[in-house]
Amino acid sequence: MRHSLRTIGFGIALATAALAVATAQQPPGSTTQESQGFRFKSGVELINVTATVTDANGRFVPDLKQEDFIVYEDNALQTVTHFSAERVPVSLGILLDTSQSMAGEKFDAARAALERFLYDLSSPDDEFFLMQFSNTPTLLQGWTRERGQITRALAGVAPRGGTAMYDAIADAVPLSQRARNRKKALVVISDGNDMNSDTPVSAVHQIIRESEALIYAVGIDCSGVPSFRRQQSLLQRRGPIPQPFPFPGRRPWPPQLPPQPPPRWNDFRRCTDPVDVTALRDLTDDSGGRTEIVRDTRDLNPATAGIADELSKQYYLGYPSLGKKDGKWHTIRVELRSDISRGYRVRARRGYVAS
Repeated sequence: MRHSLRTIGFGIALATAALAVATAQQPPGSTTQESQGFRFKSGVELINVTATVTDANGRFVPDLKQEDFIVYEDNALQTVTHFSAERVPVSLGILLDTSQSMAGEKFDAARAALERFLYDLSSPDDEFFLMQFSNTPTLLQGWTRERGQITRALAGVAPRGGTAMYDAIADAVPLSQRARNRKKALVVISDGNDMNSDTPVSAVHQIIRESEALIYAVGIDCSGVPSFRRQQSLLQRRGPIPQPFPFPGRRPWPPQLPPQPPPRWNDFRRCTDPVDVTALRDLTDDSGGRTEIVRDTRDLNPATAGIADELSKQYYLGYPSLGKKDGKWHTIRVELRSDISRGYRVRARRGYVAS
């Protein structure tokens, strides 16, 4: 009997010690809800949803409450049991296109925009990894809170080769699941269509649907007409212009265009690899993220700044799910109460795979 009591007492001591170690290993400021309640497990206790609410001008709508949201799974109304509107640390994976078409001004602008993101727009508790992709994806820097490690890795990159974006996303999503923060996101910066991946786009969709990571994309569209050629293009599309009878003292017809600056080498380069906007949006929209298309390298900075701002202003919803692990896609729809919607738009992930 005494031996049995000693055994039970020893077991209790081990359990107490394990609990103490687990508590000590939690990140500072974490709570039971943060470390357990928002952990995504397909078809188990809780399904987590990140929702972005914007007005007609694209501005974030603040001060919403838990009761303002309505959530459906497979068109069945769900009971929201977890809610948060606070800014939480973000684990962000950066996927940078380093193909040959990015060389020059585009790559310099992308690097400057990312450095501003890292140093001016993020929180000290955020963490990052950096992956480049050209013919194949390469992880340049794993998860770190040290911004200097990311910038040093960026400094050593030289664009060359093709574009294997799907392979990069397929590698990055599982890596994002090993992040320390509960909020996980990826941002992809690319100027071209995927030409080199071995991973089919359908497989990338499946990988994204099985994760909680928000996917953002910034596409640099090379198909935009350079500004110095737009006026000439408009005149050419109008066809021949009839010439009226000349009158003394009148200006010559047709009017002469002002002299234009000489074109740069990039302006003569044929746009053979434009951004596939539809493919990018199909990838990002399922996750609750979004795609931003820019046609000028000067717009890279505000585009990445907009993503950073959005990641700091989102709502978190959690609801219990009784679904089985059937390996099927279960749709999620998030709405606002009709009396407060006022044309607001809610963006959230569209579902999850219960596998």
